[in-house]
Amino acid sequence: MAMMFDLLVIGVLVGFFIAAPLGPISIICIRRTLAEGRLSGFAAGLGVATADTIYGCIAGFGITFISDLIVTGHSVLYLISAILLCYVGIRIFTSSPPDMEAEVKGKGLANAYLSTFLITIVNPVTIIAFLAVFAGMGIINSSMDHISTAMILAGIFIGSLSWWLILSLLVGYFRTRLDTGWLFKLNRLAGMIIIGFGIVAFISMFNIMPQLSNLI
Repeated sequence: MAMMFDLLVIGVLVGFFIAAPLGPISIICIRRTLAEGRLSGFAAGLGVATADTIYGCIAGFGITFISDLIVTGHSVLYLISAILLCYVGIRIFTSSPPDMEAEVKGKGLANAYLSTFLITIVNPVTIIAFLAVFAGMGIINSSMDHISTAMILAGIFIGSLSWWLILSLLVGYFRTRLDTGWLFKLNRLAGMIIIGFGIVAFISMFNIMPQLSNLI
């Protein structure tokens, strides 16, 4: 029982620190929280945590045919990622500041979830991170049973979700303290940054990913 708890804690730490680095997803979640409230930011984070867990399952359970597919099709994934990021960035850049008192519900929350889920799931870098961590932990091609692996994966979901909850709460605290002028500037800045990440993703599609091949 103690060992299972230790594995859960390890998974929480892995999920938290893989989610934590600042990138396009973080910018999108921050912007969602500022523009639409904590719940929308958290829904966006939930989409990321779901995609992280799916890639964690692929790496943890050694689903090699999917990993091989990602390796051979990484250029296509980078292209899709670039298109999505540029589209989202342009939408944010050209959007008007919303009503600061408004909170999105229903369809808006679903859109927040799906947008970050899709951007995360088509990003090959996500599975590279999990393959690298799992290889370092000796999980890949090991004799670890499925229950132990599942505990780590559950921890990854909890850890990733915890980061997005903390981020949405912190950003939400400052939301009511910003006027529409500041939000307008933040929209422009966030849009340009996300478009920049989209351009980087497009350039990356021309690079080979030997790291991923070596980890499988």
